[in-house]
Amino acid sequence: MSSRTRRSTLAERPPTFGLFEPPESRSGARSLTKRRARVLLPLALPEPFDYRVPADMEVAPGDHVIAPVGTRDYLGVVWSVEESEAADNLKALIERLPGPPLPANTRRFLDWMARYVVAPPGTLLRMIVRSAEALLDPPTITLFAPSDAPFEGKMTDARAAVLRAAAEESGTMADLARRADVSAGVVKALVEQGALQRILRSEDPPYPEPDLDREGQTLSPDQARAAEAIRQSIAAGGFSATLLDGVTGSGKTEVYLEAVAEALRRDPTAQALVLLPEIALTQAVLARFEARFGVKPVEWHSAISQKSRRRAWREIAAGRARLIAGARSALFLPYPNLKLIVIDEEHDGSYKQDDGIAYQARDLAVARAKIENCAIVLASATPSLETLHNALTGRYAHVKLPARVGAATLPDVELVDLRLDPPDKGAWLSPKLVRAIAETLIRGEQSLLYMNRRGYAPLTLCRACGERMQSPDTQSWLVEHKYSGRLVCHLTGFSMPKPKECPKCLAPDSFVSIGPGVERIEEEIRNHFPDQRIEVFSSDTAPNGEAVRAIVERMEQGEIDILIGTQIVAKGHNFPMLTFVGVVDADLGLKGGDLRAGERTFQLVSQVAGRAGRAERKGRAMIQTYAAEEPVMQALAAMDRDGFLSAEADMRKLAGMPPFGRLGALIVAAPNEALANESARALGEAAPNADKVDVWGPAPAPIAVVRGQHRRRFLVRADREVDLSAFVAAWTSRVKLHSAVRLQIDIDPYSFL
Repeated sequence: MSSRTRRSTLAERPPTFGLFEPPESRSGARSLTKRRARVLLPLALPEPFDYRVPADMEVAPGDHVIAPVGTRDYLGVVWSVEESEAADNLKALIERLPGPPLPANTRRFLDWMARYVVAPPGTLLRMIVRSAEALLDPPTITLFAPSDAPFEGKMTDARAAVLRAAAEESGTMADLARRADVSAGVVKALVEQGALQRILRSEDPPYPEPDLDREGQTLSPDQARAAEAIRQSIAAGGFSATLLDGVTGSGKTEVYLEAVAEALRRDPTAQALVLLPEIALTQAVLARFEARFGVKPVEWHSAISQKSRRRAWREIAAGRARLIAGARSALFLPYPNLKLIVIDEEHDGSYKQDDGIAYQARDLAVARAKIENCAIVLASATPSLETLHNALTGRYAHVKLPARVGAATLPDVELVDLRLDPPDKGAWLSPKLVRAIAETLIRGEQSLLYMNRRGYAPLTLCRACGERMQSPDTQSWLVEHKYSGRLVCHLTGFSMPKPKECPKCLAPDSFVSIGPGVERIEEEIRNHFPDQRIEVFSSDTAPNGEAVRAIVERMEQGEIDILIGTQIVAKGHNFPMLTFVGVVDADLGLKGGDLRAGERTFQLVSQVAGRAGRAERKGRAMIQTYAAEEPVMQALAAMDRDGFLSAEADMRKLAGMPPFGRLGALIVAAPNEALANESARALGEAAPNADKVDVWGPAPAPIAVVRGQHRRRFLVRADREVDLSAFVAAWTSRVKLHSAVRLQIDIDPYSFL
C-alpha cells in the first residue's frame, strides 16, 4: 500500500465519498489545538509512528489514514490521538480516508495477538487492513429501465423488444441489446427519446439479510437439548465458550446454526462468524446455511476474487454483513459487533498457520471472543486434547451429542493386522479388505479407501546406483505423479518431468517407485475391479471448490462405486450409499515422533471411518496396520475416544506437555550452513535463565534445507503458569542476527519439521 502514485490518487479524490457518514463528533468547527497521532503502519515495526495532525483534519482512534514514511506513503490506522506542543516537529498526516474506523476491539485483539505470537503489530495489521479501495465507495454501473414518460416516437418491433426486456429486468445498454437481439443503437435511441431512464447501481450492493424467521430442520431430542443449552449461554450475554461434542453424523451443524440464529435474532446489528477448516468444506456447508437462512453467508477464503474480497471487507466493516463463513483468515476481519464465533471441526490441523506469522486460529478465536465479550462454540466429533481438557476442567461448557441422527448408527470398526493378513507381493491391500469391497459392491453400495499420500509413490529410486530424486535446494523427496508423468515436491511446489535416465549414473529406465500414493492404490483397485466406477479425490484431482463439488455430487448421486482419497475425504461429507471405509495405511501418521501423532491419527481415522453408514444402512470400517497393539489402534477398534485421550493426557501431564505445559519453537533460517550454525549458537547463548523453562537445541530441523535455506530449531517447554511469549520476546531481544538470517517464532507449534 505505498508509492507516490497512491498519494496523488487518494489525495485527489473529493473529500466526501457518500458511502460512509462521518461520526457526529467530527462535525462542527475544526480544532486549532496541536495534536499528535500515533499511527500503526503495515510494516515490521515494534510500535506505531508519531505524526502531526493538520489543523484542518479531524482524526480519532481507528481512523484509516495515509501517512508518509521516507519517500513513500502508507495506509495506516490511528492508534491514539493526544494534544502535544511538540507536534510541530513531526511529519503531517496526508489524508484521512472515509469508511468506518477499525473497531476498538479489533485493535485490542491485534495488540494482544502481537504480544502472544511475538510479532510486530504492523505485520499483523496487514492481515486485517487489506486495501484502501475497500474503504471507498464501490464503483457504480448505469442500468436502463422503462421511464414513466409516454413514448411519442415510432414504435418498431426492435424498440418494443428492448422495452419488454427492460421491463422484465433493467440492464446495461449492451445487456438490453443482447437480450432483445438488436443493435446498441436501438437502445441508445430509446434513451435519447426518454423511453428508457438511467439508474445508477453499485457494483457491490449490500448482501441480502438472513431470514431469521425461517424454520430450520426438525431437531432430534439430543439436538434440541444441545441447541437450547447454547441458546441460554448466548442469552446470558458476555463471554462464554462451549464445546459441542458430537459423534460423526450427530447433526452438529444444525445445532450451531440454531446458535447463529439466536445470536443474530437478539441484536439487529449482531454479526456471527463461522470458521471452517478448508475451502472444500466451506463450499460443502454453504448449502446448509442457505437452507437455514434463505441466503448464503458472506464468504472469506483464498479462492474468492479480489473484487469479492473488497466487497466482503467493506460490508463486514460497515456492519451490514451479518453472517460470515470462512477459513482461518476470516478471524482477522474488522467486525464492529461480533456476537458469536463458531469453530467447526475445531481439532482440524488446517487452523494452524505455519508460514509467515505462525498462529493457531482456534486459540486466537477464543481470545477474540473474550475481547469481544461474545460467545464461542467449538464443534467436533474428535476434539483436540486442549479443548477437551478445558471442557473437563470447567473452563468451557460441555454439550454432547452422543448418537447419530435418525436410524443411523456408528460403523463397526475392525483392525487388519498386516503381519497376519499381508497383501500379495507388490500390492498394498490385504485380501480381507479386497473381499470387503467386493461384498459392498454386490450389495450395490459404495466404498471409500483412505490413503493420506498424494501422487503415485512418495519416492523415486534408481535401482542401479541408489540415487533418490530430491527437490533442488530442499531435503525433500520428489513424489511421483504417474498420470502427469512428473515428479513433484509437495513442500515447495517444484515440479519436473520424470527423467528417462538417472541424472547421477545415466542408467536408462532405472527408476523404481517406492511406496504407495492414492494413484497407486487406484491402479491396484482397477486390477481387482476393472468394470467399476473408480475415482481419486485429492487436491490434485480437485484443485478448487468447483471440482470438489463435482466429485461430491457424483458420489452423492451414486455415480462412483469406489472413491480413493486423501484427508480431503474426511471433511464433513455425507454420502448416503457409502457403507464401507478402508484405511490403507493407518500407521502413516504415527511416524516422525510428533507430540500429537497419536492424537491426530485417532482424529483423522475416526473422521474417515465416520463417513460410513450415515444413513439407514449399517456402516463398516477396516483399518490396515502393522502396529495393531498400539494404544491408538486399540482405541480405534473399540471406538473408545475418551479412553484413548485419557491415556494420552496422562502421558502429556507426566512430560509437562500441552495442555499441561506450554511449547514454543524458534527456527533460524540462513542461506548457508555456516551462517545458520553461527546464528543458532549466538541465539542459544543469549537464552535467559528462568525457572520452570526448558530450552532444547539448537538442532538441525528434520528437513534441514528448504528452498536453499539451512534451518536450525530450538524447542522451549514451560510450565503452564509461565508467560512463554514474554520469555521468548525477552530472549530474542538480546540478539541482533545477520540481515540474511530469518528467525521464525512459533508459539504452540504443531509441526516439528
